[in-house]
Amino acid sequence: MTPMNVRPLIEFHGVSRQFGNQTVLRGVDLAVRKGETLVVIGESGCGKSVTLKLMVGLLKASTGDVLVEGRRWESLNEHEATRERLKFGYLFQGAALFDSMNVRENVAFGLRQNLQLNEHEIERIVHERLHEVGLPVSVCGKKPAELSGGMKKRVGLARALALTPEVMLYDEPTTGLDPIMSDVINELILQTRARRPVTSIVVTHDMHTVRKVADRVVMLYPHGRLKPHEPQVIFDGTAAEAFSSSDPRVYQFVHGEAGERMRELAVG
Repeated sequence: MTPMNVRPLIEFHGVSRQFGNQTVLRGVDLAVRKGETLVVIGESGCGKSVTLKLMVGLLKASTGDVLVEGRRWESLNEHEATRERLKFGYLFQGAALFDSMNVRENVAFGLRQNLQLNEHEIERIVHERLHEVGLPVSVCGKKPAELSGGMKKRVGLARALALTPEVMLYDEPTTGLDPIMSDVINELILQTRARRPVTSIVVTHDMHTVRKVADRVVMLYPHGRLKPHEPQVIFDGTAAEAFSSSDPRVYQFVHGEAGERMRELAVG
């Protein structure tokens, strides 16, 4: 873990994001420390995936600042922004593999696009990354349609790791997987951190993932149900603290209890 007095790797200062008339994030302050595994939880639609895309500069904040190593995304020119993004690996929901490419081509895609490597070196890295995620070289010729959901996730992770990122972003990494394969993905998140000095941000609804991988947990709350000046980050602490939180919104969410939501629906 990075000492508390070291500047955060990623910072949000008063970040809001709107899509037309719809506000998803409102005035969010958040810091990610180098080397930690931060897990972001919250109800669907509260802005978790948007938060990841703001971190990597795929989206711009409507207001506020997103900083990476002290530099605002908006201050970077195109070349600098591309160079910064290469420090990030991104495991998208559903893996987001290219359907027209086989496994080898999917994992090699970033290497071919961004590095000057010969085919022998690309093949070596592809095989190494597949081995890291527990897949045999024999899957190289398969298309995504021939893979199970768990295999797609692992190929997506191998592709994300191919460029040896400094930061890994995981967007709902266990969604749609059975309990055993979900735990395989959780183990791979832990192994990735153990193998290399990586900072990880995980968006999830899976409380087993929270318990297993989190150094720190942040919970976002839908801004439409907040009081006018209430922060959207309603919890920031350890997993153990989240599961024993005195805030009923946090406690009910992590324990899967309807609680206040049922009363809100009854009123509606």
